[in-house]
Amino acid sequence: MGDESQFGRIGQPEVNEIPWSPPAWVPAHWSPRPRRRWYNSLPFHLALFLLTVLTTLIVGTHIALNYAQNLSIFDWDVFLPYFRDLWRHPASLLLGVPFSFTLLSILLAHELGHYLTCRHYGIRATYPYFIPAPTLIGTLGAFIRIKSPIMNRRELFDVGISGPIAGFVVAVPALILAIFLTKGTMPFISPDSSSMDKPLAVILLAKLFRSGINPAEIISHPVGCAAWIGFFATALNLLPVGQLDGGHILYAVLGDKSRNISRGFLLVLLPLGYFWPGWIVWTVILLFLGLRHPQLIEPVEPLGRNRKILAVVAAVILVLTFIPAPFNIQWR
Repeated sequence: MGDESQFGRIGQPEVNEIPWSPPAWVPAHWSPRPRRRWYNSLPFHLALFLLTVLTTLIVGTHIALNYAQNLSIFDWDVFLPYFRDLWRHPASLLLGVPFSFTLLSILLAHELGHYLTCRHYGIRATYPYFIPAPTLIGTLGAFIRIKSPIMNRRELFDVGISGPIAGFVVAVPALILAIFLTKGTMPFISPDSSSMDKPLAVILLAKLFRSGINPAEIISHPVGCAAWIGFFATALNLLPVGQLDGGHILYAVLGDKSRNISRGFLLVLLPLGYFWPGWIVWTVILLFLGLRHPQLIEPVEPLGRNRKILAVVAAVILVLTFIPAPFNIQWR
């Protein structure tokens, strides 16, 4: 099994298959590439990105107006009037730029981390797909598709860890900026509103750069809110399960021994559904995606000491960004 994958047997043709060779006038290093489909084209990726800019601007404007009125981040009492005013005054979308720019910068850094690492190793991958959606944050995130084999555990590790670290590196200075920009007053928590709990990273950075301020005040700022979402997305991706970045990192470090750890983390997520039902939904999604990993051509290639240290760094980032109960929804 070590020399087979979904791409066929490596190094030899299939049975009854005549190996293809280019004509004499074609350079020897040339090989045919599959025709790029419309959903893999650069214009389609740009269109998705621009739509996501629009949806995050809409949400960001709502957050900015709530912050100006000292309301909680998502206040449903002002949500419908907000849309009516936005239709009459579309220029107010500029208020959403701080949130939209910060959030998309974090997501783009994450996906470019994966994409550029793939390019470094000669692994074929698509441009990032951004997903515009009418959600609380205006998007369902972004992803890339890897379309060629991964050679060994080192490549799998580097591709997996590059995204979360790149996103985290962008999210940290964004949160520090929000710490200095925040007004320093607690938002009014009204019925029919949502608030967000604080990861350890927010608490520690608040104590370090502005001692005495409540971290909830930082998150209510549009830039702080976007940084919080970046931390939350980083934690989700670093969970050591299946097709997530953390699952690939764990598999690269431990090989087949990682399967039991991945199953154990799934069992941990289920009781966390008591604090936030989203964990149950996330567990179902992970089970649907499966616990398998990309087939490696050279699965026995050792990682080396430096990558094992980076794996510990990834575990620390997970601890700093993980939130057992991310959202607290207030109802009448």
